[in-house]
Amino acid sequence: MSRTSHPHLLAMAVLMTLGLGAAVADASSPSAADGFVNWESAHVSPLAMTPGRAALLAVNTADARLEVFDLSDAGPVHRGAVPVGLEPVSVRARNDTEAWVVNHVSDSISIVDLASMAVIETIQTLDEPADVVFAGDPLRAFISCSQANTVMVVDPERPKAAAVLLPVGAEDPRSMAVSADGTEVYVAIFHSGNGTTALRGRLVVNGSEVTPINHPDGPYGGQNPPPNDGSGFKPAIRAEYLPGGAQQAPEVSLIVRKNGDRWFDDNGSDWTDFVRGPRAGVGLRPAGWDLADRDVAVIDTATLGVTWIENLMTTDAALAVNPQSGSLLVVGTEADNVTRFEPNIKAKFVKAVLAHVPTAGPPVLHDLNRGHLDYSPGQISTQSNPSTADPALREMSIGEPRGVAWTEDGTRGYVTGLGSNNVIVVDDGGDRLTAAPIDVGAGPTGVVVDDARSFIYVLNRFDASLSVIERATNRRVGTLDFFDPTPAVIRDGRPFLYDTHLTSGLGQVSCASCHIDTRMDRLAWDLGDPTGPVEAVNGVPGQHNAGMGVPGLDTGFRDFHPMKGPMVTQTLIDIVGKEPLHWRGDRDGLEEFNAAFMSLQGDDEVLTAADMQKLEDFLATLHFPPNPFRNLDNSLPTEVHLPDQFSDGRFAGQGGLSAGQPMPAGDARRGLALFRPPNITAFAGLACSSCHTMPTGAGTDHSVNAGQTAFEPIPRGPRGENHLAIFAEDGTVESTIKAPQLRNLHEKTGFDTTSLISHQGFGYEHDGVTDTLTRFHMHPTFFLPDDQAVSDVVAFMFAFSGSDLPQGSTDYGPFLIFEPPGPPSQDTHAAVGRQLTVNSTNRNDAEVLEALAQLTALADTAAVGLVAKASLDGLARGFVYLGSGALQADRAAENAGLEEVINSLAPGDSVTLTAVPTGTELRLGVDRDRDGAYDRDELDACSDPADPSAVPTPSVVCPLFLDGFESGDTRAWTSTLGGPATPRNPPGS
Repeated sequence: MSRTSHPHLLAMAVLMTLGLGAAVADASSPSAADGFVNWESAHVSPLAMTPGRAALLAVNTADARLEVFDLSDAGPVHRGAVPVGLEPVSVRARNDTEAWVVNHVSDSISIVDLASMAVIETIQTLDEPADVVFAGDPLRAFISCSQANTVMVVDPERPKAAAVLLPVGAEDPRSMAVSADGTEVYVAIFHSGNGTTALRGRLVVNGSEVTPINHPDGPYGGQNPPPNDGSGFKPAIRAEYLPGGAQQAPEVSLIVRKNGDRWFDDNGSDWTDFVRGPRAGVGLRPAGWDLADRDVAVIDTATLGVTWIENLMTTDAALAVNPQSGSLLVVGTEADNVTRFEPNIKAKFVKAVLAHVPTAGPPVLHDLNRGHLDYSPGQISTQSNPSTADPALREMSIGEPRGVAWTEDGTRGYVTGLGSNNVIVVDDGGDRLTAAPIDVGAGPTGVVVDDARSFIYVLNRFDASLSVIERATNRRVGTLDFFDPTPAVIRDGRPFLYDTHLTSGLGQVSCASCHIDTRMDRLAWDLGDPTGPVEAVNGVPGQHNAGMGVPGLDTGFRDFHPMKGPMVTQTLIDIVGKEPLHWRGDRDGLEEFNAAFMSLQGDDEVLTAADMQKLEDFLATLHFPPNPFRNLDNSLPTEVHLPDQFSDGRFAGQGGLSAGQPMPAGDARRGLALFRPPNITAFAGLACSSCHTMPTGAGTDHSVNAGQTAFEPIPRGPRGENHLAIFAEDGTVESTIKAPQLRNLHEKTGFDTTSLISHQGFGYEHDGVTDTLTRFHMHPTFFLPDDQAVSDVVAFMFAFSGSDLPQGSTDYGPFLIFEPPGPPSQDTHAAVGRQLTVNSTNRNDAEVLEALAQLTALADTAAVGLVAKASLDGLARGFVYLGSGALQADRAAENAGLEEVINSLAPGDSVTLTAVPTGTELRLGVDRDRDGAYDRDELDACSDPADPSAVPTPSVVCPLFLDGFESGDTRAWTSTLGGPATPRNPPGS
């Protein structure tokens, strides 16, 4: 068939009288500023070379594309970019012509044909896929799904066939590698933990105190807080904080760490009896309880059996197999959260580490900065800050290792430092070779060794570039930039979160060392200070929204004591505008954390006001990703299976489940009803949503007015901060607590004190001592009637994020069970990212038609945007769905019907639809650089659709090129299907 008579050209030329200005969402809307939503997804294996070394493949996460570079002796040459799913984080070449791209937010794999530069198939995965490798005989694809804690095993010859699902028994499997002989697949566990957990400080259940720390038979005879330096405290405690003092320190939990089969605190005292021994029941643990420290899952490709490599590090970020010895190199970080008090861990709370795992013998651990750092106070005495090194020494440090690759001869390994913007070289045993690292771009993640050309290629996440390093000299010899649509507000603010050289005294830590990728490290930290001051609650009039001003809730607050005990790391997503901050609400705004750059990270100065504002503006862009428990239309599910939730036996005497039995599936819709008034009241007149307002779960920024007739909004503070409510009791040890947001509770599973083995040491509440949401909601504080009601509320908790929850009311009265309004939520519709690839073979399949109907129905209501990327007769095209079946093409004068396009697909053609956040579809569909000129119009005029400064000249006509997206096609499309073509309105009319 000739190109000019191809049927889809005729179908797509059917012009419709739909105005683009009204149909395509405005990308400047608050939900998608600059047509961009920031999920800050982490790279895993973002750079790969094809087996024949002809091409280099790099994910462009911000642009939702795969960048393809041809390799030559002079270095990489950009060939083009292939649109894939949302937030691609990994890519692997199955062979020289086929690449698999892992899309973290789309929950999909894009299979890309490198010859045609097009997606030929899309595989739906479990939640938040991270990496893919190919191994075994016959060859199979292994896909790590991080949030689902599962590895999918797929036949690459039949990728749509049912996958085998392998639960890995650990939290957050990500980076993968294959043994030298292909018989084993290694899976790094990102949140493997470090063998730490917390023993509860004080809790009363049914009149009995559940307090291991206060127990008279404990190592300190019940003293709480316990000493950390023999019988005393380091630093020396203020006298008024001791028991009986005027400002006695609160009774708090205590972090302990596993050493062999024993458990110790930071003072060397043995708590084993209370963790897993005869007194374990005091802390609600069974005798014999244990905490797994699983770092790498080893999958036998023949049997699919799983074994473990254990006790390596806290966060396993990347791994690679030595091609000669078969040994494994794992890089990541190790956290010292067992050591109490901020002054004691200043500048050294997290270390960059490497584990060398030989084929025989125990693993060998290396501190990647030990060659120039000894972490002793005053290591460089020329600085006024004893935890601050000279700048030259800081520049030698590597922070946040994220990538590792070997040379073919196995003598050298290369490790990238996401936070330090550099690369270091190690030998075959993992010892660091070069004292001076190799400086590259911002946020290096992926690394590939090209032995044939003696180059090292490094992908820089934060400035969208490739660095080329000459292997012989360890010198960067070139940098190739590719298009990055990331708004300047994100690029400008990121360094103050991630850059370890910029923000720490020793060059190896940053805010992101604990708030990893703006999220959590799944640990608790005791960052108190025995020398610090007590800060008054409501020390400034109007500073704190105490109990929303509700009589009875607005009193009883305890001042903020500096010995606050362990607190789990909170996510940074959507915290701006949700002030005050911290678990206790003891920070009025982000600016009050500025001192931590010196007091915790050891830098010699704090940020300027301007730089602090850049950090805050960056954090304000963060969004929660789609909630995996919501239905595709974002509604709450009526059946949520809860495999990790077990009864504590509360209702056993009423015919309910006995302790340890699995909880039934929950109905999240009924859970919502129980969450709201008047069904479940923890205290007189209150429902859950009275304090945990919707849609975030945080407290309201309203307070009862003087006449006690209504809730009124509280004016913002002098720095624009809000005043979300704090409360005087959280049911445990805190008497001042901010109502925490509830949108990421499903990401905090894995802690289990019902079973004998747990995958995590910390769970829920401010100190992480409660293992499951089931146990939390079975506390007598909550008046739930039975096990099923508990499951229903837990199901709702897991599905909380999604925004479309009932809004509160300003109504208030003395006999009203009230539900005040809450702040808005920056989260994501459940359908965002969902993809569907249609071709001439599957377009009439029932499941394809059903998925197509679901996506277009959602787009018709503007719940999501919908874009289509197509390969049509070898030409790459883009479209935006306008509604009612209409598409706007990437030429402004062309639009078409979606059904007609699909029905006219010829063999070899395909179209991939992707649901995107409303407001981003214009950029992702037809105007890549947001310059107002559509992509194919620019290509037709030899302009660059990835350069906002390049404006097409209408009189310029390009010749026809067929080399992927960077190609032009000057043919005019005409229609014989619907009569004469009708010109459409120009963009923006």
